[in-house]
Amino acid sequence: MGINLAYMSSPGTLPKILNKICEAVVPDNFNGDFLGTKLGFKGGNQKSFISWAKKCGFLNSDGTPTQLYKNFRNPSSRSESMAQALRKGYSDAFERNEYANELDKKNFTKLISEITGAPHDNSTVKFIVSSFFLAKEYADFEKESTVNDDIIPSSENNLPMILNNSKQNNSEEHKIKKVNLGLSYTINLVLPKTEDPAIYNAIFKSLKENLLNE
Repeated sequence: MGINLAYMSSPGTLPKILNKICEAVVPDNFNGDFLGTKLGFKGGNQKSFISWAKKCGFLNSDGTPTQLYKNFRNPSSRSESMAQALRKGYSDAFERNEYANELDKKNFTKLISEITGAPHDNSTVKFIVSSFFLAKEYADFEKESTVNDDIIPSSENNLPMILNNSKQNNSEEHKIKKVNLGLSYTINLVLPKTEDPAIYNAIFKSLKENLLNE
């Protein structure tokens, strides 16, 4: 059967390795020597972590740690980083069910069995399921989905700071303009990415009221 899902053949050691990663320095190359000598996992089955980490986006194909690896080591971004890693390493599961992370172990096993075509008690299916659930202990999928909410405006009262504070920040510009000295200035505006036209209307309305009025 063709397996395109991340797993360790000794999944029980997965959380132990992840914990050690958080304690150890970031290596130039995460290989068997680093795993065995620096982290203390010398078993042959434990080396399957490297394959798991590459599929999940923690390591590049050449073994160099990615930014996601570094983000995972940071306690403040650990949970959302693992959520991103699991979406990548188990993309086949999330393509079948976008809420795969909310399935219990029985239904997740059924999903993996359907994807792989292998019976539920197949050893590889068990490895995939165990690896996913053990890694999921570190993940926060809700935090991942809302991480950018604080910078996405949703109404006229939630405009970017540069516009919300324009009246205060540009009081001197108003004075200069009213003196009629013939001065001019250029406004470089970075618009937020949104499909709501009301956001753009609010932005340009604020520009007109605070910066463009004579």
